[in-house]
Amino acid sequence: MKLARVIGTVVATKKDESIRDLKILMIQPLNEKLENSGEPEAAIDTVQAGYGDLVYYTLARESSMALPEPFAPVDAAITGIVDQVNVEDKGIKDKDEIFEEDE
Repeated sequence: MKLARVIGTVVATKKDESIRDLKILMIQPLNEKLENSGEPEAAIDTVQAGYGDLVYYTLARESSMALPEPFAPVDAAITGIVDQVNVEDKGIKDKDEIFEEDE
């Protein structure tokens, strides 16, 4: 699962039959601090997301599994709308710090 923000829509005059009735949105991938991370990409919307929504999405084969037709030719699919994000930062410890605490 990855986080993204919906930044626009895609209009296509022709689509594969398996995604004909599905909406395509442009999403901006985000990191854990909700900062832009990477290039925007198009994703099939399975949850009726809208412009500005914070969403989570899947990539590759998992994307088509979220669609009515599991063999649809898609690379990304929005699978949920995020209501809240909580991040607890305990920091990453190296091996020396971990073993010093046990002594």
